[in-house]
Amino acid sequence: MSKRHAVKYKISRRLGEALWGRAKDPVHRRNYAPGQHGVASKGKKKLSDYGTQLRAKQKLKAYYGNITEKQFFKLYEEARRMKGDNSENLVALLESRLDAVLYRMCVVPTVFAARQFVNHGHVRVNGKRVNIPSFQVSEGDVIELKEKSKQLALVLESVASPERDVPEYIDMDSKALKATFTRKPKLADVPYPVKMEPNLVVEFYSR
Repeated sequence: MSKRHAVKYKISRRLGEALWGRAKDPVHRRNYAPGQHGVASKGKKKLSDYGTQLRAKQKLKAYYGNITEKQFFKLYEEARRMKGDNSENLVALLESRLDAVLYRMCVVPTVFAARQFVNHGHVRVNGKRVNIPSFQVSEGDVIELKEKSKQLALVLESVASPERDVPEYIDMDSKALKATFTRKPKLADVPYPVKMEPNLVVEFYSR
């Protein structure tokens, strides 16, 4: 197991859920926290309101891979300035990140791989190469892979995998490996494999 996978699965075990919904996630076999005290803490204690809000923030932030606390808080601040529901705005901003859109296109197996894929210059937005994972995709933007990148084993395996489906807010051309980001999604539109509570994240930062 690579270091990247080990860290990812450690996050799942710490939170006690298969955060990315993968069948091979070790949390299915060991549903307790990692470390020498993990088994002892297997019995879940009732969390305080603060603890519940913190856990909701940890889950949502961890789901999107290597987002730093500074980046996550910046997205929250932007969501707060937007019109409408803050929690829905936060989800829309997270799902508009280029690495998140690439993951939703099902051309990479994980959000971690999506970030690396963008960093290495495999992705174009409206015909121009973009290598910034946090790049905000707008409605109507066309996202595609470079021609050579379409033949990578990682991509071919991900496209053939039945593990995930492309959500409705992304119009995907599976043959051309090209997609149009049709709209910013609502919470109910996002295929999270575990329950996410962005409203509690807003409460956490509003304290």
